[in-house]
Amino acid sequence: MLDPRSVKTNLDAKKIVEERGLTHIKVGLFDIDGVMRGKYMSKDKFFSSLDSGFAFCDVVLGWDSNDQLVDNVEYTGWHTGYPDAPARIIASSCRSLPFEGEMLLFIAEFDGEAEKICPRGILQRTLARASDMGFSVLAAFEYEFFLFNETPHSVREKSYQNLTPFTPGNFGYSVIRNSVHGELYHSLLQLCEAMDMPIEGLHTETGPGVIEAALAYDNGSDAADKAALFKTFTKVWAQRSDMMATFMAKWSAEHPGQSGHIHISLTTNSGEAAFFDSDNDYNMSDTQRHFLAGQQRLMPEFLAMIAPTVNSYSRMVPGLWAPLDATWGVENRTTALRVIPGSEKSQRIEYRLGAADANPHIALAAALASGLYGIEHQLEPLPQVKGNAYEQDHPAELALPRSLMEAANRLRQSSAAKELFGEHFVEHFAATREWEEREFRKHVSDWELSRYFEII
Repeated sequence: MLDPRSVKTNLDAKKIVEERGLTHIKVGLFDIDGVMRGKYMSKDKFFSSLDSGFAFCDVVLGWDSNDQLVDNVEYTGWHTGYPDAPARIIASSCRSLPFEGEMLLFIAEFDGEAEKICPRGILQRTLARASDMGFSVLAAFEYEFFLFNETPHSVREKSYQNLTPFTPGNFGYSVIRNSVHGELYHSLLQLCEAMDMPIEGLHTETGPGVIEAALAYDNGSDAADKAALFKTFTKVWAQRSDMMATFMAKWSAEHPGQSGHIHISLTTNSGEAAFFDSDNDYNMSDTQRHFLAGQQRLMPEFLAMIAPTVNSYSRMVPGLWAPLDATWGVENRTTALRVIPGSEKSQRIEYRLGAADANPHIALAAALASGLYGIEHQLEPLPQVKGNAYEQDHPAELALPRSLMEAANRLRQSSAAKELFGEHFVEHFAATREWEEREFRKHVSDWELSRYFEII
């Protein structure tokens, strides 16, 4: 029988469906916020969709993570009637769903005009740009997430307060924790292997119930797909175990934030390491230096793509392991960009700014496109930071926006963003981020009530 990950063509996809005797197949795509949206398709519909595409309501590009309809975008809305948009199934994305018997999952992406703002489409165009420049992209994502002994019902009953973490206290890299709960760790590792999103490293982080997973390196397209699937199915795995996982950037003021770091390197299309040069300091090639400079230069303008929620900015405060300026350093975890010297295979840059709440396709597109821009324009980075970046003053041009609204405005005004991602995406994405902040401003927080209710 055909292995799901050996499926490469539409004919392969049809063959494996027939071999498994499936009447229905699960198909999903990722919305602006990185949430997987999908449905079961009948076999006949699936086969037809492989050959000719299918239609998917474009509302998923025009609502927020709470299914609230965004009212400030041009592409879709009440003014368009929320029509269907063309979409295509990616045959090579085929995966088994271990907890659904013989069920198969396929990733889809938008086509036509909708592709201009489709998150996966943005990344594919950025990867094509890299290829045209003579480069292939390798990337890997690292995610921190909190686990709770809660259910979707219990967190609502508790109003998301006084939740019970999976484990108590601070215990980073704990062998005790991962041994006591070995079966649970093993089940996640096995799920990720079965779905071809393998974990390279899995350990407890500092904080009650927090875990960090480092996904294995892959080509840029597959790395982002696997990151998005990992976030989705870690949540599924947790809820099927009567727990909940959250990838919020900052779920509690009392505990550390959650990062979504991205490791990136380039190879030439002939297979040579583009970032490695043993004759230069830190083994940094000219290509890596220019790439780093582009990332540094454009980080303040692209921040909304990396930190896309109001909550993202709760993490970006001094002393919480989140950069506040577009700094870089060598093996320095206090900077936004960490150069990691190594061999031809391991020389890379860690884009440390990212939070766990970002859409992986959009975040990688931003981190990659900015680096390619640096190569195209032969940019040079500002001097590296040595020591604690949080305690040093940095040039004003490196300061990052302090709110989602400010970040959205910077993105909309960025000529580089329009050049790299297209005006349609920039305008649409910036508008959705402005909507997100506007929705937040309608909210009255517990902090405001306790501070102002009696006294003011």
